[in-house]
Amino acid sequence: MLSISTKEQLINEDIREKEVRVIGTDGEQLGIMSSADALEKAIEADLDLVMISPTANPPVCRIMDYGKYRFEQAKREKEAKKNQKQAEVKEIKMSLNIDTNDFNIKVKNCIKFLQNGDKVKVTIRFRRARELSHMNLGDDLMKKFMDAVSEYGGSEKPSKLEGKNYAVVLSPKK
Repeated sequence: MLSISTKEQLINEDIREKEVRVIGTDGEQLGIMSSADALEKAIEADLDLVMISPTANPPVCRIMDYGKYRFEQAKREKEAKKNQKQAEVKEIKMSLNIDTNDFNIKVKNCIKFLQNGDKVKVTIRFRRARELSHMNLGDDLMKKFMDAVSEYGGSEKPSKLEGKNYAVVLSPKK
């Protein structure tokens, strides 16, 4: 079932303005007239009088089939929602003593995620307390990783220590 748009517009008898500018069904200007006359014209055409621009002076109303208009609007919104891409946050975890080939695989995967438009959270785990005392090694590894993927994405914020994890979030470059 299609959801109808939540932005409600004034139609027919709900329009309480003295004078309104009226636009016909084909987009032609019918001029400024009282809202009662405009409503009569809409009823003659077996259509609705819809207020398009309430802030204009005088307010602008259009003669149209309101049900059909709302259906088309809901269809457009649904199509736009379907075409949107949700950016996911992928995570890459490494330890302090990672081997060269493993590091290269992690870089390759990170580049692939960034090219798909996803954000990537890079985490370096410090498993032991003595590893935490060598934060400079974690910093060097993070800088090396950031340099390897700098062509495809960059960090939004500087990397930070979260418990025993040293993490940074990378976002893709446009």
